[in-house]
Amino acid sequence: MVEKHFDINEDGCSVRCKLFAHKDARIYQRVVICTHGYGGSKDRANIAKFAEKETAKYKTDAVIAFDWPCHGQDARKKLVLSECMEYLTLVVGHAKNALQAQDIFIYSVSFGGYLTLKYIAELGNPFRRIALRCPGIRMYDLMKANVSADDWTKIEKGKDVMIGMERKMKVDKQLFDDLAKSDVRKYEYFDWADDMMILHGTADMTVPIEDSRAFAENNVITFVPVEGADHPFRDPKLMDFAIHTIIEFFAPES
Repeated sequence: MVEKHFDINEDGCSVRCKLFAHKDARIYQRVVICTHGYGGSKDRANIAKFAEKETAKYKTDAVIAFDWPCHGQDARKKLVLSECMEYLTLVVGHAKNALQAQDIFIYSVSFGGYLTLKYIAELGNPFRRIALRCPGIRMYDLMKANVSADDWTKIEKGKDVMIGMERKMKVDKQLFDDLAKSDVRKYEYFDWADDMMILHGTADMTVPIEDSRAFAENNVITFVPVEGADHPFRDPKLMDFAIHTIIEFFAPES
């Protein structure tokens, strides 16, 4: 498998990306964009594993992973939702224009799943099919859970605070106001439901499976509960099942 690091430097952004492919080529008819969750990066092992299996089965496909703002190798220090939307727009544009993709798919996890749902509802849907694993449906509540009581008091007073996992990032009241405004439960996804799938582990202690179940039912989206899987799908067999299910969902139409 070919792996290439590259940056998309446009509109004042520098999006750190990684391309996976079975063979080196100039264009790819089908491109899958992979997005990581909160605190993750494009270099997650599960992304590489998905890309390896996707490009092995569909040998003319490419997979692109990238770092969300304030994650991985990204240079930004403060998390801003509109900048997340800009990053995804630039990656979609690269797939369409530089790689000349006829079809673009997206596989998004957790925070990335929330951002994907926000993107298609507010900016339009460029994706042929969408697979979400443990998406952060109630992202406002999930993000607030990372903030201590003392820091929340500071946020309410208009101050920045630092939160994070492998690396810290600044957040402020504007971020939480934007999360509340972009509550994906208020949007309707019926027009895209046939081309969407949500997988969620029954043992997820980070993002409640009932959030995904209710969201899928309300929008008539295919829902796949994965028995025993936790939030990161640490069990290799369950991760393999999730990857296999998504790759089959992304199969070319005959």
